[in-house]
Amino acid sequence: MKGLNAIVTGAGGGIGRAIAIALANEGVNVILFGGRNVEKLEETANLVRNMGVKATIVPFELTDDKLLQDGINQVLEQVGSVDILINNAGVAHNASVEQTDIQVFDKIMNINARVPYILTQKLLPVLRNSKRASIINIASVVAHAGYPNQSAYTASKHALLGFTKALASEVYKDGIRVHAISPGGVYTDMIKISRPDLTSDGMIVPQDIADIVMFLLKNRGNAVVDEIIVHRLTKEPFLV
Repeated sequence: MKGLNAIVTGAGGGIGRAIAIALANEGVNVILFGGRNVEKLEETANLVRNMGVKATIVPFELTDDKLLQDGINQVLEQVGSVDILINNAGVAHNASVEQTDIQVFDKIMNINARVPYILTQKLLPVLRNSKRASIINIASVVAHAGYPNQSAYTASKHALLGFTKALASEVYKDGIRVHAISPGGVYTDMIKISRPDLTSDGMIVPQDIADIVMFLLKNRGNAVVDEIIVHRLTKEPFLV
C-alpha cells in the first residue's frame, strides 16, 4: 500500500484520525478532506507527517456544493491521483421525531448521506485509474435497526448503507471494492454529545474500526466482505 493516496473525511479526531494514522503506518499518503476545524485537522496532519508520509489538508464546509467541487479539484491538482476514499464524516442527533427540527434533519441527511454520494460520484473517474481502488463508508448499527430518539440519524445511515450496496454492484467490474462498516457505539466526541449517559466502559474505540478498515484494504481477494457490523462485548442495546 506504500505510496497510495487516500481521502479521509472527518479526520479531525475520533474514527477519522485513527484511520488516517493507520493508513500512514502503511505508507499511505493522506488527504484530510473537509471540516472547518483546521486546528484539529492540523493535529492529525502532524501526526501523519511524523510517520514519514504526506498529509494534505483541504478544509471547508462539506455541505457547500461549490466548495466540495473546489476541494476535489484542489486534491487532484496537488496530489494527482486517489486510490482510497473513506467516507467517515458524520453528525448525530438525539431527539424524538416531533422534536427534530427539519433544518437539523436536512443537515444530518446532507452530511451523512448526500456528501458521501456526491464525493464518490465525482471521484469515481479518478478511482478507476487505480489498481487498488477502494471505497469504505462508515455507517452505523442504526443502519440496520431503529432506536427511539434517533430517527434522523437512523434515516441517514440507512440511506448510506443502501447507497453502498448499489454502488458496490455498479463498480465491481471496474475493480473498485466498496465496503460498509457499521459500528455500535464508538467512544468519540460525537457519542459524548449525543449520548452523555454512556461511559467508555466496554465500548468500541476508534482504533478498533481503523483495524477493520486496514483489513479490508489489505485483503482484496475474491472472497469479498461487503459489510461488517461491529458490536461491543455487552449485548445491551445502545446507540452510536
